[in-house]
This record gives sequence, structure tokens and C-alpha cells, in this order.
Amino acid sequence: MTIDLSDFESGAKYGGNYSDDLYALQQRLERIQAAHITHGQRSVIMFEGWDAAGKGGVITRLTAMLDPRYFEVWPIAAPNEEEKARHFLWRFWKRLPGNREIAVFDRSWYGRVLVERVEGYASEGEWRKGYDEINEFEAQLTGSGTNLVKLFIHITQAEQDKRFADRLDDPWKRWKTGAEDYRNRAKRADYLAAMHDMFAQTNTRWAPWKVIDGNNKKAGRIAALTHIADTLEAAVPMTPPERDPATVKLAQKAFGYAPKD
Repeated sequence: MTIDLSDFESGAKYGGNYSDDLYALQQRLERIQAAHITHGQRSVIMFEGWDAAGKGGVITRLTAMLDPRYFEVWPIAAPNEEEKARHFLWRFWKRLPGNREIAVFDRSWYGRVLVERVEGYASEGEWRKGYDEINEFEAQLTGSGTNLVKLFIHITQAEQDKRFADRLDDPWKRWKTGAEDYRNRAKRADYLAAMHDMFAQTNTRWAPWKVIDGNNKKAGRIAALTHIADTLEAAVPMTPPERDPATVKLAQKAFGYAPKD
């Protein structure tokens, strides 16, 4: 199906109890991670979206109750010289999760067909070829048993401008905004065209996109975390492990443990 970002601009307020519902989702994600570890799963959760769209806020709440030994957040910036000397996917292959691990990408390989296309860092031939390379990369991931969740957080120009202003007004958030934000803002029409092509070329059956209306932060966070939880619960066997008989014997000997069920 065609994705039209204008369908995700209502900015409707969250209608439930945000604090309670967020906590319930985080508990749900904690159980999903426990099943993920138990069954040796591996997952990639990938975020794209506009500057100031709220990706970082979603990631903070996503990981709040997870065991840090089994996940990694990868903030993706411009490639360094070592990375530029190799295929553009090389730096992402290096960061893929192993069994029992979750890798969270704050921006991703889609830079090839977004910022590298719009800013001229990749030739037309390179970014056009990038669609097939990305689709093949994602097919390899999912085909080898890696669960993949792709989210795009969308906000309008008016909402982005408001958030830029809020960041400038807050002395402890000014570090979050700089010249690059305004470079990208000036080319919004070019980025929209690139996003349209990106969705058309890479919204595949094995790696579909999920667009989140991020114009209301609370509603956007709940929607994003719900989608992540729904997707992983459908992919990960949600059965807890049986008690290990050897551990049970140790507990019985140590303090008289008696199973409750």
C-alpha cells in the first residue's frame, strides 16, 4: 500500500491515562524481552523520522525497563572515514544483534536514500541502487531469523518549528539543535519527495513500514511502543521457561524452597 505522510498529521491528544498506559506497555516490553532472551531471539528496532520528531523520547521509554545487558542503542551519525571507505551497509552489519539481543537504531541505512540523496553525498546511481540493496539486506535479516521493526515518526513543519523554538528556549536542551537542523528544514520538499520514493520502494511484505503520527508526543509514544510490542509478541514465543531441576534442588537445599504452583 502507498504511504502518504499527510495521513499522519492530526496530532490528536492521547485519550487514555498516559502514565498508567505507558507503564503497562513498559511492563509488557519487559516480559517480551524475557521471552526474547529465553528463546534466543534477535531483533532490530529501527527509527527514522524528522529532526525533533521524538525518536529519542520513544527510545528512552522503550528501553526504560529492559535489561541493559541484552540491548544496544546505536545512534547513527554521518559515516567516518573508515566507514566511507566501505560499502554503506558495512557499518550496520557490524552492529547487528546476536542471539538474545535487541539492537535499536536511531536512524539507519535509510540515510542512503534520504540525507545522502538530498544532500548529494551519494550519486543518483548509488542512491537508486540503494533501494535494491536495502531490500536485499532486510530480506537477509528476516530470512535468517532476525525480527525487524521499522518505524517512521512524522511531524508537520509547524510542529517541528515549535519544537526547535522550545529547544532554543530551554538551556538544557539547546545542545539538541544546531545548523544541521536548519539545513534539513530548508529542503523539506526534497526530503518529502525522497521519503515518498523510499516508502514506495521499501515497504515490503517482509519488512513493512509503520508511520507514527508524532505531532502529539504522548500519543506518538504510546502508538510506537504498542506497535513494537504487538510486532515482537507475534514473532517471539511468549512462553516462560520451566524451572531448572538442578536450580530447584539447590534452592531446596539452601532455604527449603517449595514451588507455589
